Amino acid sequence: MTCGTITIGDLSVSRLGFGTMRVVGHGVFGPPPDMAAARETLRLLPELGVNLIDTANAYGPLISELLVRDVLHPYRGLLVATKGGFLRPGPFQWQSDGRPEALRAAVRGSLLTLGVDRIDLWQLHRIDPAVPADEQFAAIAEMQRDGLIRHVGLCNVWGEQIEAARKHFTVASVQNLYHVIDRRSEPVVEYCEQNGIPFIAFFPLATGALAARDSILQRIAAKIGATPAQAALAWLLKRSPSIAVIPGTQNPVHLRENVAAASIELSDEHYAEIERIGRKADQLRAHAG
Repeated sequence: MTCGTITIGDLSVSRLGFGTMRVVGHGVFGPPPDMAAARETLRLLPELGVNLIDTANAYGPLISELLVRDVLHPYRGLLVATKGGFLRPGPFQWQSDGRPEALRAAVRGSLLTLGVDRIDLWQLHRIDPAVPADEQFAAIAEMQRDGLIRHVGLCNVWGEQIEAARKHFTVASVQNLYHVIDRRSEPVVEYCEQNGIPFIAFFPLATGALAARDSILQRIAAKIGATPAQAALAWLLKRSPSIAVIPGTQNPVHLRENVAAASIELSDEHYAEIERIGRKADQLRAHAG
């Protein structure tokens, strides 16, 4: 891959990673419908040069972490990042739980599930609005001091929340929803650029909308000899050297297609054209919302 690397703490990883949210069942709940395909997808990651693997105890729940361990342990040359802070009552249901004791239980559970003594990158899945943020951050900082966590990241946050967290620990990464047609995290991307924090874009293909046959990127993708999914990923990788992307799939063919995007170098003209298409779609989304 020619997309380069980012440094998370003292760990260097490819800017095109993999998100494991899609290797579980419908509604991010239960086992994948095709277990063999999900396992083959994970097995291919090191072979294809993907060494940033993003998971969470909430995916399944636990099923994603279990599959990652079963297929990839002992993770030689891989950074396996996980998250905690959500409970999963059922499919499509997400319930924040940022109580310090719950966060400690989440970290200890992930250590056991992943089969490691220390988590290289543990991310707070979302700041629980029902618990003082400083209490959540203090509990995480304590676990880092205790050697359970190597580096700490944040997910679904804004600039002022990152600033508050940095009073307790070094923020090694920030992970937010961000793609060419949803730019609400643009200020966070800029904050991360200014402060040297890697920004991990999740849902980089708009949960599949940008990869579909009727994708708004279809024409420009054909012009550059790529698929719409590859065009969307290539745009993100050119957008900023601070950005890593973690597209997810349980289809080995789609995985290979996504990884190939890391070798696409968009011209300034094609980048600007994708930018115009995305800005227009984002403005329509914001107006409709």
